[in-house]
Amino acid sequence: MSTYSQYGAYKKPRWAPPAWLFGPVWTLLYALISLSYGYVAYLYLTQQLPLVIVFPFVLNLLFNIAFTTIQFRFRNFVLAAVDIILVLATLAWALVAVYPYAPWVVYLNLPYFAWVSFATVLQLTVTYLNAKR
Repeated sequence: MSTYSQYGAYKKPRWAPPAWLFGPVWTLLYALISLSYGYVAYLYLTQQLPLVIVFPFVLNLLFNIAFTTIQFRFRNFVLAAVDIILVLATLAWALVAVYPYAPWVVYLNLPYFAWVSFATVLQLTVTYLNAKR
C-alpha cells in the first residue's frame, strides 16, 4: 500500500491537508534543508563551526529520514509521534545553536520549522484518532 493510500485511510482531523500536498511541500523544504545544512557542513569542515553546533543538524536529519519509515512502513503511530517531536526539538536546537554563526540559516529554515510545527500537531492528532483503544 502506498503512503498516499495509507494516509487516506487514516482517521484525520478536518483540517488535515490532502495527501498530494506533502510531495510539493517536502520537495521545497528539502531544497532549503540541503542548501542550509550543506552550508553548516561546509562551516564545520573549514573549522569555522564547532562539532557541537553540527550535532543537532545531524540528529534532525536522522529523525526526519526515520519518520516516513516509522509511520508508513512500520505503521507505528506512537513511535512516529515521538519521532516528529524529536524532529521539531532538534530543529529548534539546531537553529538556536547556529544563529550566532549564520543567522541566514535560521531564516532559511523558518518554513521548515513552521511545517514541522504543523506536522507535529497533525501527527499527535492522527495518533490520538487512530490509537487502538
